Amino acid sequence: MVGLQTVSTFGEAIKLPVAVPGIPAVCKNVMIYAELPEGFAGEKQKLPFFLAMEEFLARQRGGEYFFMWQVAPTVIFGRNQDIEAEVNLDYCREHGIGVYRRKSGGGCVYADRNNIMFSHIAICGEVATTFMHYTSAVASMLRELGLDAATTGRNDIMIGDRKVSGYAFYNINLPHGARAVVHGTMLYDADIESMMHAITPSAVKLEAKGVASVRKRVTTVREHCGITLDGFKAFARRRLCDSVMTLTHADIAAIREIEQGYYESAWIYGKRRHRNLSVPKRIEGVGEFIVDMTLADGSEPPRIEALDITGDFFITGDIDAEIIRPLTGCELTPEGVAAALSGVDLPSVIPNLSVESLTALLIDR
Repeated sequence: MVGLQTVSTFGEAIKLPVAVPGIPAVCKNVMIYAELPEGFAGEKQKLPFFLAMEEFLARQRGGEYFFMWQVAPTVIFGRNQDIEAEVNLDYCREHGIGVYRRKSGGGCVYADRNNIMFSHIAICGEVATTFMHYTSAVASMLRELGLDAATTGRNDIMIGDRKVSGYAFYNINLPHGARAVVHGTMLYDADIESMMHAITPSAVKLEAKGVASVRKRVTTVREHCGITLDGFKAFARRRLCDSVMTLTHADIAAIREIEQGYYESAWIYGKRRHRNLSVPKRIEGVGEFIVDMTLADGSEPPRIEALDITGDFFITGDIDAEIIRPLTGCELTPEGVAAALSGVDLPSVIPNLSVESLTALLIDR
């Protein structure tokens, strides 16, 4: 028997399942707002707490959830990114800015109390559809405030030709079906100076966006709309959700356990790099890639001895098991790469990536 939890719509209380192994969620296509218990100091939590809260909801709750959160100045970078290439660590240390890795792909983000982080927990479907469903709802919400908002690119929401919001995602595979975690920024306001110093977007990425600096590329809700920050959060909550679920103190304890993994140095700093790096290259519609490769001494044709691939691309599979390991030891030729990846469905690991594009990336370094 499935347990029930009481959630209140903005008007009446209803019953929804607490956990639904093998059973479809009630109220499909309805987002439930997940709020913290009364008296819990959410404003004092570090960023890993909220990443853990996403995981907890995805693993332990049925239905689709949404919540908003804010943190002290923090840099959050993607699962596949090299921290030393993406983050100005000296600046972050000097200014007390936290630095954490998330489990989704995508690029590096600066968060502070001037902007709002959005988190959405969804029933997992096809990647593009899941993304479009959510980002379209957010863009529509912004248009209701009179803003010229539209979705564009892989993961951005723009006001005019400037970015106001960007998203990343990852999937969690469970025995009763996959769940998707979609999260990102909403720039209500922004400390552009700190953002520019804390993160180091490559010239390739900026060139691909058609601008010369971060300052020219982003905008804020506040710049276009007179609504207060609290007023904006209340509006977004009403517009995107029609019910509320309050977490219990037992839920908070479970979230705390998940949170600890995000503080581990091995997770934050990643595996040791070979430092034989390529110039960052961008594959249109996929993302930016940096290849870290060592070739076997004296081999002809050249053979890959060690390999790592970092960047702001999204992942929906196991990049180590399905790309890195098959390529390690193979001949660095078009035929060798094709043979090594012959049993791999690349787009299921990195959306939109083809064998031809990856081969060119590896060979034309």
